[in-house]
This record gives sequence, C-alpha cells and structure tokens, in this order.
Amino acid sequence: MNYTVRDSTPGDCKDIMRLIVDLAEYEKMPNEVKLSHKELEADGFSSNPFFKCLVAEVPEEFKSKEGHTIVGYGFYFFTYCTWKGRVVYLEDLYVMPEFRGKGIGKALMSRIAQIGRAQGCVRMQFTVLDWNKPSLDFYSSQGAVNLTATEGWQLLRFEGEALEKLAQNAN
Repeated sequence: MNYTVRDSTPGDCKDIMRLIVDLAEYEKMPNEVKLSHKELEADGFSSNPFFKCLVAEVPEEFKSKEGHTIVGYGFYFFTYCTWKGRVVYLEDLYVMPEFRGKGIGKALMSRIAQIGRAQGCVRMQFTVLDWNKPSLDFYSSQGAVNLTATEGWQLLRFEGEALEKLAQNAN
C-alpha cells in the first residue's frame, strides 16, 4: 500500500482527534477523552510544544470508507531516565483497522525510534493495556521487553482531586 509518514501540522489536529477517539473506543475508555483539536493545536504547535506527532497519510485513491486520508498516527514526547539518559516516550500508536497489516504501524514506530536515536535517546518506552494481546504480540515481535513481566514495574498516576491535593501540599 502506498502511504506517507510525515510530521503533523496544525491542520491535522481534527484528524488526529478523530483517531484519538477511535483509539479510546478500542481501549474501552471512550469517556476518558477530554481534549479537542484546539488543545492539540495549542499544546503541540506552540513555541514550546508538549508533544510531537507523526501521521500516516494515504493518497486520495486509497482513502478510508469514510473518506479519510490520514489513517494513523504516532504521538510522542521526550523525557529522561535518571539511570540511562534521554528517552522518547510513545504515548499513542494507532492505525485505523482497515489499514492494519500493511506496515503503517511499524513505519510510524520505526520513524519515532529514528527520531529518538537522532536526539540521543537510549530507549523508547510506552504502555499497553494488559488485555491488548495483538499489540503486546506486535511490540514483542519487534524486540520490545515487557517491563511488568521482567522487572515488576507498576504504572501509577495522580489526577483530578488527588493531583490538586498533592500540589496544595507544596510550600
């Protein structure tokens, strides 16, 4: 299949939001999405962006059943490991179901790895839901290591009231 992986632009944010909602539905968490394309534009394309994003685009003649040409995305940002150094964090990797199995997801992930290596990153990290066997199998087949299984790491989060309460304790 003919497709292009490229950096996203502010004009892609509506399509990226559509794909974010699709991913949330797949992950059985559709009510968790609270953003709009306007926040994506502000947070990703300001002078100090919070994230980077690649999109996979097909030519018009291969557009989706709904008429979309942007059929996948890879959402990432840079962070730091105090043990190893620079890290690229893959927040989302998603390809519309009708375009899976054509190398698009691997191309997005490989391009993010390439960008990370060019920035001196020593690892790429991401999370996968424990029930998402197709994704776990795909990442494992590419050489990813499941840290929950091998090292016992658990992912924790503060949000909402708990985050606010924690922040109020700062002096």
